[in-house]
Formats: sequence, structure tokens, C-alpha cells
Amino acid sequence: MGNNIIFYFTDQQRWDTCGCYGQALDITPNLDKLAEDGVLFENAFTPQPVCGPCRALFQTGKYPTQTGCFRNNRMLPKGIRTLAEYMEQDAGYETAYIGKWHLASDGQLDEKPVIDHTVTAIPRELRGGYTGFWRAADVLEFTSHGYDGYVFDEHNNRIDFSGYRADCITDFALEYLDQYDGRKPFFLTVSQIEPHHQNDRRHHEGPRGSRQKYAHFVLPGDLEALGGNAAAEYPDYLGQCASLDANLGRLVAKLRQKNLYDNTVIVYASDHGSHFGTRNTDAHLNGSDDYKRSCHDGCLRVPLIISGGPFRGGKIVKELVSTESLPKTFLALAGIDVGEQMIGENLLDVVEKKADDRPNEVFAQISESRVGRCIRTPSFLYSVYAPGINGGEAAAADHYADDFLYDMRTDPWQLHNVVSDPAYAGVKQTLRRRLLAWLEKAEGAHPTITD
Repeated sequence: MGNNIIFYFTDQQRWDTCGCYGQALDITPNLDKLAEDGVLFENAFTPQPVCGPCRALFQTGKYPTQTGCFRNNRMLPKGIRTLAEYMEQDAGYETAYIGKWHLASDGQLDEKPVIDHTVTAIPRELRGGYTGFWRAADVLEFTSHGYDGYVFDEHNNRIDFSGYRADCITDFALEYLDQYDGRKPFFLTVSQIEPHHQNDRRHHEGPRGSRQKYAHFVLPGDLEALGGNAAAEYPDYLGQCASLDANLGRLVAKLRQKNLYDNTVIVYASDHGSHFGTRNTDAHLNGSDDYKRSCHDGCLRVPLIISGGPFRGGKIVKELVSTESLPKTFLALAGIDVGEQMIGENLLDVVEKKADDRPNEVFAQISESRVGRCIRTPSFLYSVYAPGINGGEAAAADHYADDFLYDMRTDPWQLHNVVSDPAYAGVKQTLRRRLLAWLEKAEGAHPTITD
């Protein structure tokens, strides 16, 4: 029987909230222990820093521009084979999904969806192929707050919960493990919404006492320099991250209790990070209300730790990787090679350094705030945008212009845009060619890019 797989992923969590990535406060002891036992990807990036598009990619192994889910309020299309379908039909796994879904409602951006399951039960045909244990809400931030709320089960029954939200979502995961009969390997997704801000309250809702417990925080360099609302929100944000870690610890303890731990691979990641209203101030969005939707590391760089199965030994991977590779990696763990049916790479191949000519760079698509694309290398970040094009209406463009260029060697917090600096003209042209190659590979597109 194959390895059980748990995908524990968070919403809007920066990489630098974690001890294993340098956080000085004791926020993530359980995750740090997983990193010591497994593999830590030191430079992991999301390919799309918006909730819905990233989740669509996780479920399909295809870019949001391929599925049409390039922004929020777009549901998974029919006719695309999903991760859950591969797991159940080809690998013989049972599947379970818990938490936030965000792929079952459809309509215009920032308007009430035409097909609206945001606060109602998600029909089985809109669950992306998951047929087993289900405790989810399409937009969990609409059906709950930091404390208390509701989800729906596989029979469309509303399940109310009382207590801190991350604890309650984890309770459902423990419920699944308690009823698991061991006849098939399982693929369990725990989709937490923390540390996302609570939309209707414009506030991060950490466990009570977070403001006092984490008062002695040190802001990351970008947030310290640029302001936003981080100084006010960071203690609760860290409290949310600490709760996520404590609940990861509860999950590990349950696996050990059930004698499942040694045959389970745990994958910890986030859909994207957060810039706390410090970027996108020139976009149609109000900068102070925006937390993502930008090419900067604050949005793109995420924690990624895999522990168990072949991912062992306390290894640190310094190469740049994209979480676009997670679906393909999950299926490889289940014994399925999907080849070119999914984007990305098997991350075990990166750990084992199987490809000598692997390009050490990642690509991302930006939507909603703008139609943007970027390429990140160890030394540079280069980003372009489509002038005059609404990022909530168009998925792509025929023409892009320079947006940002940062030299990570001298400017690790991406504070000084050198895209128009003559000293970087050669670097920019090289990166532009590489970005165009990515656009051809990822989108089959041949746009122009100008200064």
C-alpha cells in the first residue's frame, strides 16, 4: 500500500513566519521538527498569489490561464481531470477534504456570484472529484470568523463549530483519522484559512491574547520600510500562524496514536504570502485593503516543507521551486507519473538533483491588481504588466511593459526598483527573454514586452 498523504496548507502565510525560515519568535516548533526530519525548500514560490487561482492550480496541475480560473469568483471548469480523480481512480486512494474550497462559485469579480455557493453547501459535482469525507465551505471567511462558524459535510448537512477556527478545522481532520479504516491509503487535504485577514472586519483574528503574547515581534524588512498595516496586525498574524502550528502538532500526534505516522507524507505549504497593504498602491485596488496580488516576495514566497516517505533526512533545498509542482509531486508519491498532463516537476527529482540542466528560476502570473507576469531567479526579480488592461477582466494580454526589476544581491527586501536604470539594461534584456520563454511554455503566447 502506498504512502498516505496529508496536504496541510494555509492561506496568506509568509515564509518568514516560521522558525525554520529564520523567525526569531517561537511560532512554529512542530513545523520546525518536520523540517528537521524531512525536506525544507528554502526558496519556494507560488505561481499565482490569489486564493482561487492558486487553489484551481492545486486541484488541476494547470495554470489558471489554462483553466480560466485566473481570478477569484471562477469555478473549476468541467472536462479537466483533477488531482482527486487521479488519486481515487488511478491510484486507489480514498480522499478527504476539509476547510476552504473557493472553487464552486462563479461571477464577476467583487460582485455577488451568479452561481453562488459561497455560504451554502457545495454540490458533489462541484467538489473537484472528491467523493469521500468532506467538511468544507466554499468561502470559509464568509461562513465563519476567527471564532465560530460552519461548514458542510459530504451529505450537504451544515456542521456548526464553536471555538477558534483553526482548532475546529483540525478537529474535523482528527475526526477523519479516527474513522479511517485503513483499507486504502488516504489523501487528506486540510485547507486552513488562517492567517488570512477576516474580510468583513479588516483585521487578522488571532487567538485571544495574541496581541500580548507576540508584542515583541520584529517586522520583516519590507514591512518595516514600507509601512502598511503590519505594525498593528502582526501580533495577531503571528498568533494565527502559531495556532496553525499547534494544530499541525495535534495532527501529528493523532497519526502517531493511530500508528499512521511512519507511512504518511506531510506536505506543509501556503497558497501565497502577504504584503500587508504595502504594494499595489498604484493599482485599481485600494493599497491599504490589499494583501497579495503582486510579484514581490512578500506575496510569492511561501513555506514549503515535505516530511515522510522519500522526503527524509533533514535536507535543505536551496534551488528555487514553485508550488505549481505540488499536484505532480502528490501523484508521484501515489505512484502515478502524469508526464506533461500537469505542469511543474516532481519535487523529489529536485531533492535528488536528477536534472543537471534544470533552470533555477520560477514564473508567476499576477491577476486582479493588474495583468502581470514575472520571473524570479536567485539574483533578480523581473515583472511586467499590461498597461490599461483590467486584471479582473482579462486573463492575459498581447503587450506588456516593464513593471519592476529588483537586484536581490543588494536589495533583498525589494525596495529599489531598477527597471529603468541603464546599468541593468543587459540584465533586463536577458530576463525579458527568459520571461518570454516562460510565456510561450506556460501560455502558448508570444506577446511583446517594451520598456
